[in-house]
Amino acid sequence: MEDWYHVCGEEERVSLLSPERRVRRNVELILDLLAEEGCTATFFMLGSVAEQEPELLPLIAGGGHEIASHGYSHRLIPELGATAFREELRRTSAIIGSQTQVVPAGFRAPRWSLSRETPWAFEILAEEGYRYDSSLNPLPFVGDRLGARLPFRRGASGGDLLELPPLVTPFSGFNLPTGGGWGLRFFPLPLICSTIEKLNRQGAPAVLYLHPRELDPFGPRLELAPLKSFVVYGPRTDVRQRLRHLLQRFRFGSMCQLVEQWQSA
Repeated sequence: MEDWYHVCGEEERVSLLSPERRVRRNVELILDLLAEEGCTATFFMLGSVAEQEPELLPLIAGGGHEIASHGYSHRLIPELGATAFREELRRTSAIIGSQTQVVPAGFRAPRWSLSRETPWAFEILAEEGYRYDSSLNPLPFVGDRLGARLPFRRGASGGDLLELPPLVTPFSGFNLPTGGGWGLRFFPLPLICSTIEKLNRQGAPAVLYLHPRELDPFGPRLELAPLKSFVVYGPRTDVRQRLRHLLQRFRFGSMCQLVEQWQSA
């Protein structure tokens, strides 16, 4: 739940531009599609976006969807440090609570910036009452390339926190980012469906994700270096048709529903 210009490392430059806001129109497209297919989802909300667009959270919650936290500023967690990270969690939780009367149970870090090198962040999440995290993307360069592909309970100083990694596809010794972002638009749909089916046969969920800008193929772009531009935007095609196919083929629910089923089992 971020706008088209929320790109890690670019926030300071973008803040000087007074950029056009496009997040609401794109969120409405997502909500319409989910309603048509009878699906619920989890929206990881940036606190700053919720402040700027105070009608968004009630609109999402009114559709029966879960609101979770994406932090406040979209800064990488190691850059924030422990004190600022806790402050951002509390600030975003307060905004979500004031607009929806619900306290977020889940968290996802900007650019998958939690890892084995930030154990303190998981401790803070547990201390602040979060039930799950979905920040360990098992990919090289982002997230945790050594991370598990299946959900697991952190335990120890991570408390009873559940970790719910996004979908990836194992291939020749490494993982392909098929679960969201540019990868969800780029890789063949049969490959994505096959990966989902294999996980489901193991009794495991497939966690998919997208950004509102991915339903806005003709929206503005930041001027980025070629590689970063590809990672952020990928093939700039509209993900709606592919998303609709997945929603019709598989059964989806919110992350919190998944956690409740996991804990009750």
